Amino acid sequence: MTTPTFTVADIRKSFLDFFASKGHTVVPSSSLVPGNDPTLMFTNSGMVQFKDVFLGTDKRPYVRAASVQACLRAGGKHNDLENVGYTARHHTFFEMLGNWSFGDYFKRESLKWAWELLTQVYKLPAERLLATVYAEDDEAYDIWTKEIGLPPERVIRIGDNKGGRYKSDNFWMMADTGPCGPCSEIFYDHGEHIPGGPPGSPGEDGDRFIEIWNNVFMQFDMAEDGSVTPLPAPCVDTGMGLERLAAILQHVHSNYEIDLFDALIKAAARETGCTDLTNKSLFVIADHIRATSFLVSDGVIPGNEGRGYVQRRIIRRAIRHGYKLGQGKPFFHKLVPDLVALMGDAYPNLAKQQQRIVEVLKAEEERFFETLANGMEILDAALADGVKVLPGEVAFKLHDTYGFPLDLSADVCRERGVEVDAAGFNAAMEAQKAKGRAAGKFKMDRALEYTGESNLFTGYDQLEAAAKVIALYADGVNVSTLKEGQTGTVVLDTTPFYAESGGQVGDEGVLVGAAGTFEVGDTQKIRADVFGHQGTLAQGEIKVGDSVTARVNTALRAATVRNHSATHLMHLALRKVLGEHVQQKGSLVNAERTRFDFVHNGPVTDAQIREIEALVNAEVLANEATDASVMDMESAQKTGAMMLFGEKYGETVRVLTIGNSKELCGGTHVQRTGDIGLFKVVGEGGVAAGVRRIEAVTGLNALHYLQGLEDTVAQTASSLKVPPAELQARVAQSIDYARGLEKELSVLKARLASSQGDELVQQAIDLKGVKFLAAKLEGADVKALRETMDKLKDKLKTAVIVLAVAEGDKVQLAVGVTKDTTDKVKAGELVNFIAQQVGGKGGGKPDMAMAGGTDASKLPAALASVQGWVAERL
Repeated sequence: MTTPTFTVADIRKSFLDFFASKGHTVVPSSSLVPGNDPTLMFTNSGMVQFKDVFLGTDKRPYVRAASVQACLRAGGKHNDLENVGYTARHHTFFEMLGNWSFGDYFKRESLKWAWELLTQVYKLPAERLLATVYAEDDEAYDIWTKEIGLPPERVIRIGDNKGGRYKSDNFWMMADTGPCGPCSEIFYDHGEHIPGGPPGSPGEDGDRFIEIWNNVFMQFDMAEDGSVTPLPAPCVDTGMGLERLAAILQHVHSNYEIDLFDALIKAAARETGCTDLTNKSLFVIADHIRATSFLVSDGVIPGNEGRGYVQRRIIRRAIRHGYKLGQGKPFFHKLVPDLVALMGDAYPNLAKQQQRIVEVLKAEEERFFETLANGMEILDAALADGVKVLPGEVAFKLHDTYGFPLDLSADVCRERGVEVDAAGFNAAMEAQKAKGRAAGKFKMDRALEYTGESNLFTGYDQLEAAAKVIALYADGVNVSTLKEGQTGTVVLDTTPFYAESGGQVGDEGVLVGAAGTFEVGDTQKIRADVFGHQGTLAQGEIKVGDSVTARVNTALRAATVRNHSATHLMHLALRKVLGEHVQQKGSLVNAERTRFDFVHNGPVTDAQIREIEALVNAEVLANEATDASVMDMESAQKTGAMMLFGEKYGETVRVLTIGNSKELCGGTHVQRTGDIGLFKVVGEGGVAAGVRRIEAVTGLNALHYLQGLEDTVAQTASSLKVPPAELQARVAQSIDYARGLEKELSVLKARLASSQGDELVQQAIDLKGVKFLAAKLEGADVKALRETMDKLKDKLKTAVIVLAVAEGDKVQLAVGVTKDTTDKVKAGELVNFIAQQVGGKGGGKPDMAMAGGTDASKLPAALASVQGWVAERL
């Protein structure tokens, strides 16, 4: 395509430059993971990062702002995934141009600046623009017609068209109650040659008139009864889709024709070998590389739940479209450098994370490509012979066994004009969940209803405090008295007990009153500012209003704070050794150890663990004083303190400095780094795709751990009758000897299996022109099983062969089908049929499959059932 007058990069820059010239503070795009809104899975509009400002719970140092916000709509309520690639303007990831006024300017400036930018900067022809206003918003109507000069016939009033008062396309509400107000949308007319009518007309869903900018005027507060009252400080929230505007400015009708997508589509064509640049699969891949790459850069990795599951769905949808184009090996990750070249300047974190993004996407591709072919084979078979509905149990099997999300199967079915039995899928899913619930029941405590005053936490500076009992609970119910032997929860007006938060467990200890002693086993938050002391009344009784002395278990607290402080130093060391992509994904800190989950693709090597230990222990030996300072969020950000994605922070935060680590943290910590004592990593492993877990101990726990290792070494050396210094050589010698014996045993087993195989050839029967054999071998291992299978297939030529080995309760199965028979009998399906009868499962290729089982007693019956199963398919 020819170079457009306004590239996507030009549009971003000119938009921000324009509003900066109007006194706006240019604010960077926030993360796709909302940091201040648990109701949203992803940031889906530019105003998300300002939601607390509009609700009055936060205040910024500026009253005018402008941004280009990265947005995602691919999960939950806002889900455009199934339309992506098939329409002109649907995307998973998109960019939103926006400007805001927080009680500063209002309708006049907002609309005039919008008109000025569109007509004078972007040079859009005025005669192609029209606007809508809420039917009762005479102020906006007059600004458009009398001040800006838009002809009245091109300013359309839209009333309550959604079934209720203020239910209108041109009346915006943040929720059922709260800030709301009219809005004015600006449309572009593509011309009479495009079907469709103006907004508000019967043909408004056509493509002729396209909305490009919405100016929302928050001027009311809506009550529960639906009435509205004026807000004291009206605000402005605007949003304009960058891709839509680019299409107009570049004189193309589809967003997929703009310069950015033109480049990504060509890159997708390069990596898939597709020469048809209008192929919808290329559109899907081009869209999805943006969404998945930005998600990785914001810390979202593929997983089986929540945001990670949405990420996995998008990646796998892109891979499936590549597979549809004939690409049978990983290709998607190779588009990341193309994306960074196009968008890295505007989004520095994307460029910074380029290698990390490539690694994550490549790992997910490799994982999915292993099962994609088998899954597609099952799907193709299920959709053969003119089937109109994909059975729910098949869709669930694809989801459960092959990692095909339901919408991926639906995507394939839609292309072939087939529906999916979603109800059957959901029934199968619910049945599996019911099994899981039955296998892992747990007790959930009732939530406590507390409406009283907050309590004062003094536990940063003291571990004992005089306090007053202000509420008591037994069995989740508010009571006035707890008696000896009763378990319950105590709420105090003042407490030195830390309530579980930020990964740190709650304190233990005692509450001692004149009439009784309450043993605290845990401390939990009833609400953000109220701590509940959970435990048992050891003696006497305790009443609401009693005075008590609250004493924290000092030994447990000391051990816990050592581990918590070490966690901060370990987090810093992980980022230094493994890279800045390391992000916290969860933690648990108690008196025994610290457990820390973090984003990282591969295992942490022994050498890297040694380096991490050295860095942390160097900080410990420096014995520097720690510092915890409470400040506002803006000041905290200026200190460079690390903040967690998706974490909700209040107006004031606690910045903790421990050695060279600086993070936001509300937990309790050591006074000096030397108080941590020795730091030792005791475990490292994977907990999910792209998430690792490291565990460590400190202080006396570290000493006890090392002493335990010394005992193990001494006992092992004694068993092998060598001094500890010679243990490694003796172990190596023993391993070599054992390996020699294993080789000898393997040779003997192979000979035994081979001799049995020669005899088994004679046992094969003819089944409709195919040699059939189902037999049990004695004394064979997996290797011998495979070798015997290969020999039998060579000798029997056209055959279906089932071999089994039993050892104790364990069963090992192998199924072989010669190439000329796999169109009728699939080895993977047959091995599953047998495995299910012996308490197992398995799979493999159409010509060779393996499975295991746990009930050898049922093997004879299972083998006897094979002949009938095979005969039905021949």
